[in-house]
Amino acid sequence: MRCRQCNIIVLNVHAPSEEKSDDLKDRVYEELEEGFNHSPKQHMKILSGDFNAKVGRENIFKPTTGKESLHQDNNDVSIVNFAT
Repeated sequence: MRCRQCNIIVLNVHAPSEEKSDDLKDRVYEELEEGFNHSPKQHMKILSGDFNAKVGRENIFKPTTGKESLHQDNNDVSIVNFAT
């Protein structure tokens, strides 16, 4: 989307679920990271979708989930790092 002050890039993702192969999950997140990191830095980026993440009760998630969560532990796809 083109705006007056900056362009907006929207990335909508539906990630593979936990029972899918690790290779497939790795490929999806590598492609997502590549697309995210190769877009111009001055553009606003909105990342949305279903990442099939299980957010556990670990302390790192408490600011987001509070002390309640459906899951005891997170799965491998709960934490994704993107360069800013």
